[in-house]
Amino acid sequence: MHQSFKRIGLFIRKDDPILENAVVQVNQFLTKQALSIVINEPLAFLPDLDVVSIADFPERCDVTIAIGGDGTLLSASRALAGSDLPLVGINVGRLGFLADVTLDKLESQLSQILAGEYREDTRFLMQATIKGADESIGLAMNDVVIHAYQNLHMIEFETAINGRFLNSQRADGILVATPTGSTAYAMSAGGPILDVDLDALVLASVCPHTLSNRPLVIAADSVVDITLSEKTVGSCMASCDGRPGHIIQPGDTIRIARHPSTITLLHLEDHDHYSILRAKLEWGRKLTC
Repeated sequence: MHQSFKRIGLFIRKDDPILENAVVQVNQFLTKQALSIVINEPLAFLPDLDVVSIADFPERCDVTIAIGGDGTLLSASRALAGSDLPLVGINVGRLGFLADVTLDKLESQLSQILAGEYREDTRFLMQATIKGADESIGLAMNDVVIHAYQNLHMIEFETAINGRFLNSQRADGILVATPTGSTAYAMSAGGPILDVDLDALVLASVCPHTLSNRPLVIAADSVVDITLSEKTVGSCMASCDGRPGHIIQPGDTIRIARHPSTITLLHLEDHDHYSILRAKLEWGRKLTC
């Protein structure tokens, strides 16, 4: 049994088209429990909810509940980096890898977690910067992707790990993913699925020009430098967790390194990451004789 929670911060993204019913349902349940509730965005359909910037959640809340899906939880994770505030994800759409509390079982599942019956799941983040410029591109819990922008040209780049040259290549892009992000874009690019408890990163090229380029798994504490060739035609971009990114120029070096902060996700005590993999990836049922 862990600590119970009395002060709740609701985190939402207002651009979610199926948000209203979910927020109303969650708010009604929490209100019945006589809990303190704040939210990060004003909502016309719940005008009495106290609106607080997520930057103030660590002082005002015991736990953050992200309502929407994995993308919403990723946004909350980046915003809360550096705080010790735990996160719970409520999935409004399809089954998520991260947000695993469902609306149809909301009362029973959320009651357990708020009462202290949960499992803690610690995830790390990455930070991307432009080397030599002290200019931050952003934080990522899933992946950092270097890719062509507004054109169909391949990009040319060199990769170094901990200051040691790895390779030079031409491709549509390259990504660096955490174990959390290994089931996202990295998997689509042919990368391996990493156990979420591993301290590792995946480097995967996106549509490389030569078949000898293969995904590479390295230690999570590695520093990855990706230098865009001066020969690259057109503009390029560095994106964190699929968000609109930072325009980069030929000759720029993007440095990707582990961020000192971690994020604590709260799951039900019977949470099983492998069962979610089976369901999401349709791996099928156990064979019987």
